[in-house]
Amino acid sequence: MMSTPGTPPPPRRTPPPVAVPVTVDPGTVRVGDQLLIAGQAFTILDMAVLAGGGRRLVFHSGETFTMRPTTVLWATRLITPRTARIRPPRGIGRP
Repeated sequence: MMSTPGTPPPPRRTPPPVAVPVTVDPGTVRVGDQLLIAGQAFTILDMAVLAGGGRRLVFHSGETFTMRPTTVLWATRLITPRTARIRPPRGIGRP
């Protein structure tokens, strides 16, 4: 949809976040990930790096969990898909 001269273009809408299943280890886990531990979902609020390559995770519920370097878990991560940038061909609109 094109705007008429003198009016601003319509604002771009950001697509909503999408939940994606991922496997995480201490090197790839992020704050905000939702981990499945013993069939229960826990959302990470904060984390700290431990000696030896582990991580201490703090969940929204207040509970903590220590991930050892060999721990691998399933997680759900919210990802915002980005729309493809549409660029004008070279030479058009450029001096």
